[in-house]
Amino acid sequence: MNRRDRNGWRSGAAAVAALLAAFMLEGCVEAVIVGGAATGAFVAADRRQAEIVAGDERVGLTALSRVGDRFAHLNVTSYNYNVLLTGEVPDAQTKAEIEKIVMRIPQVKGVVNELQVAGPSSLSSRGNDTYLTGRVKGAFVTENKFQANHVKVVTESAVVYLLGLVTRKEADDATAIARSISGVKKVVRVFEYLPQAPK
Repeated sequence: MNRRDRNGWRSGAAAVAALLAAFMLEGCVEAVIVGGAATGAFVAADRRQAEIVAGDERVGLTALSRVGDRFAHLNVTSYNYNVLLTGEVPDAQTKAEIEKIVMRIPQVKGVVNELQVAGPSSLSSRGNDTYLTGRVKGAFVTENKFQANHVKVVTESAVVYLLGLVTRKEADDATAIARSISGVKKVVRVFEYLPQAPK
């Protein structure tokens, strides 16, 4: 490897590290998948259709752009066009206003507004949320009671939110596992239920 390649690799690695750090500071770590084959495999394992996965991403980005940076800490998580709002806002009026803005986005079916009227959470609190999210996801894999990527995990102020298209048994198993993690204050289910697991 020549010096130019090594320097390119280093700058590329630094960029990836910076990107991952930015995700972690937000308290919302998702799988970062590089490469078309890996992305295709990830989408194929998701119970949502590929266009809905992409649509959920668009909903999240649209919501953040419409709300703007007026609020110190806002997370928007769309799953099958149902939107979970978490974070902190200065007052109840702002909380209601954000919900209305998100409900007006095309394709959004519903909003679960878990925004808290409080000052912005600290970086250490967000770091702990990232840690708890990782612990819950790891426990899903270890327990192996359902396919771990069928349940999306969002943590805010040590409250774990679970989203996904799941059966009642999968929801119960995911809830029990999340509750067993030390440091989790509460588990909130934001599931859509299937009559049975798809084949």
